[in-house]
Amino acid sequence: MPKMPSYDTNHRPVLFISDLHLDASRPEVIRLFIQFLQQTASQAQALYILGDLFEAWIGDDALCTEDAVLSALRALSAAGVAVYVMRGNRDFLLGEGFSEATGAALLEDLHRIELDGVPVLLLHGDTLCTDDIEYQRFRALVRDPRWQAEFLAKPPAQRLAYAARARQESAKHNSSLDVALLDVNPQSVHRILREQGGRHMIHGHTHRPAVHRFELDGAPAQRIVLGDWYEQGSYLVCERGRWQLRELALL
Repeated sequence: MPKMPSYDTNHRPVLFISDLHLDASRPEVIRLFIQFLQQTASQAQALYILGDLFEAWIGDDALCTEDAVLSALRALSAAGVAVYVMRGNRDFLLGEGFSEATGAALLEDLHRIELDGVPVLLLHGDTLCTDDIEYQRFRALVRDPRWQAEFLAKPPAQRLAYAARARQESAKHNSSLDVALLDVNPQSVHRILREQGGRHMIHGHTHRPAVHRFELDGAPAQRIVLGDWYEQGSYLVCERGRWQLRELALL
C-alpha cells in the first residue's frame, strides 16, 4: 500500500478547493482562479482540487496547452507546489494528457492523507448522495471504461452536444427532487469513515460549505464541505493545525 501523504501545516498551509465549474462563459471566475493560484496557492505546500474544476471535460484530446488555466496550473506545479486533482461528476474524463499538461497528479475518489498527524479522507462527494438513485445509476454508467471508450471515439462536436444535454437533464432532474435528496446521506458518511478507519472527511459536490461535527461510534468526527465558485471563490486552508473555510470576492 502506498505511503499516506503527510503534511506538517506549521511549515506551509495545505489548501482544498472544489466545484469551480470553470467555463468560458464565466471569465470572471477564471480570472479569480488564476489569481488564487498565483497569490494564495503559491504560498502553500499542496493544493487539492476535489472535483469539478471544469464545467465539462470532453476528453484530453480537446485540451489546449496554451489555455490560461492549464498554464497557471503548470506554473504552480513547476514552482514546487504539489497539485492534486480529483475527477468530479462534470470532469470525470480528465486523464493523463491533462496531468502532463499541468503537472498535476490525478487522484481517485477516497484518497487518504494526513494533516498534522490526523488521518483525513478526501472525496468529491457525489458517492455520498446515495438517496439520489437516478444520479447514482448515471454515475455508474459514465464511469464504466467501455462507455468512456465509446464516448471518446465520437467527434468532439458530438461530445460537446452530449455534455450540454446532460447538464440540461441534470438541472431538470435536480429541480424535481426534494432538496434533502440531493445532499449527502449521513449513513453513507458513517459507513465510509468506518470502512476507511477515519474520523475526518473533506469533500465538495453539494455546494453547501460547512463544518459538520458529529459523533461516530461514541467519538468526535468531522466533515468539511467545500464551497462552489459561482457567486464567490471558496477554499479551505489548513495551517498551524487550524482548518478554516474562506471566501474570495469575484474580480
